[in-house]
Amino acid sequence: MGSKPTCEALICTAIGEVSIKTVPVQAIPDGYILIRTKAVALNPTDWKSIYAGDGGSIGTRPGIDFAGVVEEVGSGSKKSWNKGDRVFGGVWGAKDAESGAFGEYIIAKGDLLAEIPDELSFEDAATLAVGIMTCGQSLYQLLKLPLPTITPEDRPSSKKPRAIFIYGGSTASGIFGIQFAKLSGLVVLTTASPHNFEYLRSLGADAVFDYHDDVETLAGEIKKHTKGNLTIAWDCRPGPESGRLCALAMSDSEKGMYATLQPRTPHDHLHGTNPMVDTYFTIGYTVFGEPFTRAGRRYEARPEDAAFAKDFWEFGQDLVAAGKVKIPRLEINRGGSGLKGVIQGLETLRLGQVSSKKLVYTL
Repeated sequence: MGSKPTCEALICTAIGEVSIKTVPVQAIPDGYILIRTKAVALNPTDWKSIYAGDGGSIGTRPGIDFAGVVEEVGSGSKKSWNKGDRVFGGVWGAKDAESGAFGEYIIAKGDLLAEIPDELSFEDAATLAVGIMTCGQSLYQLLKLPLPTITPEDRPSSKKPRAIFIYGGSTASGIFGIQFAKLSGLVVLTTASPHNFEYLRSLGADAVFDYHDDVETLAGEIKKHTKGNLTIAWDCRPGPESGRLCALAMSDSEKGMYATLQPRTPHDHLHGTNPMVDTYFTIGYTVFGEPFTRAGRRYEARPEDAAFAKDFWEFGQDLVAAGKVKIPRLEINRGGSGLKGVIQGLETLRLGQVSSKKLVYTL
């Protein structure tokens, strides 16, 4: 890398602001790989980290999802990588000035990379890492669903398949969650706008409900569909009413689990709605196995999360290679390509102007 000692990257310069800066390309730590970025995908956590009210992200580089080409392999990598390999993965965005994905070069852990299947483009592959890891952490480590299988014959047989309600089916997490839950043999219920119903059914959703309906009506429809036996809900679009909806739709006679991507969902709020429902949350950064602070809250290292993520990452790669996980619908270079386009895309995502698609930018 002597010929490229610096690169351009997005750096958070103030709360709610990012700029393109020229930064050094760091030396490669043991176990890491240097990657020339070809495409990045945007996630809600990217813009949320930039807007963190405590200012903790100032001076850091955001971005998690990426795809690119191996440029240089550091010593101590547990996987065998070679220069020129096409890879995808996820890195710790908004941790420091070097770790995020929104730059021309990325430093990534070698054991958290995967080879891009020949049939996938860089743009396709850039959408995968956060989706796979979020499903692994929420659906399997937390909610203990049966692991997904490649063939239906390998799925647990049951005369009464379990149901899961995924709130926010047209979000990126919801799109992956529907597919993974179906590969685990579950009946999948979800919510979306009517124009996304057929798309979500094509991914495997068994029933799709209009999230615009009032909470009591919607909960009643879901409860009727599940005969009052729903005990698992995953909230991929947490908001003031989504948790209450899930709790109302769930069984009032059998213990239930409500999992959310919002760490601040108040446990007692759901108990007040349905005392049989317990609340759980996940925060994806624990997969890196290090302590961190987000939005003023301290999270200790969770080695068990890192270990599970590493194993599920391998598992998820097999599903992708077998063609069992469909890529979300893409919107490529909306607002422009490169890092300038990423800046526009982050604002588009923040304003809630994206539905059932993944924003992807080529570099």
